[in-house]
Amino acid sequence: MAEAMPAIPPFHLAFPVHSIAEARAFYIDILGCTEGRSAERWVDFNFQGHQLVAHLVDGYQARSSHNQVDGDPVPVPHFGLALSREQFDALAQRCQRHGVQFVIAPHLRFKGAPGEQMTMFFYDPSGNALEFKAMTHPGNLFAKYFVG
Repeated sequence: MAEAMPAIPPFHLAFPVHSIAEARAFYIDILGCTEGRSAERWVDFNFQGHQLVAHLVDGYQARSSHNQVDGDPVPVPHFGLALSREQFDALAQRCQRHGVQFVIAPHLRFKGAPGEQMTMFFYDPSGNALEFKAMTHPGNLFAKYFVG
């Protein structure tokens, strides 16, 4: 009998890293992922129910551009999760304990707007940018409005 899929289909993202060992340490010890399948040159992580696959690319170092968002130079591309406020605060504290350098430190963005949120950005050891956010009003994650 086939297993039922979760209510929201898991997202799959494959991305390059320059070290599988560093990726394991970062995604497991800091982000709290669990490891799934692996081979010599790739490893699956359970990222809060979503599948991340880190692929070894010799000599890889990500390069980001930046886009101004509410006064912050947001690295693009990036990926991450929308968390509860409790999860966000716990992750921010875990990052600080592990000495993660924030590109954009945890702070409130879009204050007073429908998209008001706590946000933080940092890089993994291969330079891949990640964003984690916690919406003040989680139901507004997909609210449609113009940010002027």
